[in-house]
Amino acid sequence: MKLIIGNRNYSSWSLRGWLAAKQSGLSFETLTVHIAGDDWQETKRLDGEFLPSAGKVPVLWDGETVVWDSLAIMEYLADKVGRDRFWPKDDAARGMARAMVAEMHSSYLALRRQCPMNVRRHVEGHHIGDDARRDIVRILQLWAEARARFGKGGPFLFGTFSAADIFYAPVASRFRTYGIRVPGFAQAYIDAVWEHEWLQDWVAGAEDEEWVIEQFEVEPTA
Repeated sequence: MKLIIGNRNYSSWSLRGWLAAKQSGLSFETLTVHIAGDDWQETKRLDGEFLPSAGKVPVLWDGETVVWDSLAIMEYLADKVGRDRFWPKDDAARGMARAMVAEMHSSYLALRRQCPMNVRRHVEGHHIGDDARRDIVRILQLWAEARARFGKGGPFLFGTFSAADIFYAPVASRFRTYGIRVPGFAQAYIDAVWEHEWLQDWVAGAEDEEWVIEQFEVEPTA
């Protein structure tokens, strides 16, 4: 299998696809592309590897099978290796985990815009608008409920590392980057995600990247 991802420093969806591939336990090759490079527009238009996704990353190639979109990639891999590797076995826990992943996939636009992922950056005194604050409150409520009801088996949302953690890992990164204050339970969760071996590998790769996307290096407006 080959997974094509964008800049590790900025691409939250690439992080999700990459974590899903790691969670699968299957062997895969990673190809990183600079999604803001001078030749990117021409590359994604002409390179057949990007045509199925219209140039969006991540893209997973498994032989002749191609899957794009991080959620679709995760579900495809879960079908290959067994869904229990990604989702809680308990019905109630699995139902909540699925809903949380779906909400993350489709929501929190204000947080995304005002706090774009930037692994290498550390911002103090970042201004966050009311709409993004509402996103943050909602996320913390979900984290609190998942941890209280289903998190007894480990430090992650549903105890052990799962699909929910894959999808909220970029949020943990954003909270660190922008110095967002959170309750103790949430900080402990963020620390657990950040200290995970796979996250540390991703962070190391982001720090080694020389690519810079200027629009994500300036202070976003609320």
